[in-house]
Amino acid sequence: MKKIITFAVALSLLTGVMTGCGTNNSSGKSETGGKKTENSQTVSTDGSTSMEKVIGFLSEAYMEENGDIKVTYNPTGSSSGIQAVSEGRCDIGLASRDLKEEEQADLTATVVAIDGIGIVINPDNPVADLSVEQVGRIYTGEISNWKEVGGKDAPIVCIGREAASGTRDGFEEVTGTKDKCKYSQELTSTGDVVQTVAGNPNAIGYASVASVNDSVKAVSIEGVEPTTEAIQDGQYKIQRNFVLVTKKDVSLSGAAQDFFDFATSEQADNLITQAGAVPIKR
Repeated sequence: MKKIITFAVALSLLTGVMTGCGTNNSSGKSETGGKKTENSQTVSTDGSTSMEKVIGFLSEAYMEENGDIKVTYNPTGSSSGIQAVSEGRCDIGLASRDLKEEEQADLTATVVAIDGIGIVINPDNPVADLSVEQVGRIYTGEISNWKEVGGKDAPIVCIGREAASGTRDGFEEVTGTKDKCKYSQELTSTGDVVQTVAGNPNAIGYASVASVNDSVKAVSIEGVEPTTEAIQDGQYKIQRNFVLVTKKDVSLSGAAQDFFDFATSEQADNLITQAGAVPIKR
């Protein structure tokens, strides 16, 4: 009886180890659900929640063309993703910021897309241009009336995204307003922001440039309009990089390298645009 119990415990432990992860092994086979599958591999990505749509469009398109490869995404945040790739817990880290100086010693950052954030107002609002500083002061409540920035004598209504939003995170990071914004409304989607601003002559909001339509007016920032070209050239200032992070002096697996090459190729530009970001300039 003791031998039977011992064997059962050992088998249970072995099964737990095999089902706990799906990583590549040296033979190019993956272990998924405790079973080795010939010609099946996994590419793991980890990091920025802001990059969810970009990595989603890229991975889905890639997997359609490469049915034997699975690309996974773990939305833990930029810093966590950088740490994960540094510790070898994922193939590719995802960051919606550039690497810090101390991170550059062991890691390489490759810009895959640019997150351009448009500042939108109601079409009836005469204001046409704002500085980054003015936008920040509007959202922190230091500027509360449109007449202070060349508009009508009317209170400014600040519309933004919910706390978990990647767009909000990017906006607050660039404008230096993190945890300082005083929102009149916090909405759960870009579409809601655009619709709300379109219906309120005193409102201001922010949205990915690709989501801005004719129902609102995107103001220029310090004289520069949020065009694709201006974002790619870095002239438009309310933007941030979406980055793929890899370890220096450590080769990616064949599948991970192939996905990396696809994601950074011209072939991916249309997918990046569909995801609401801006492709890099080539």
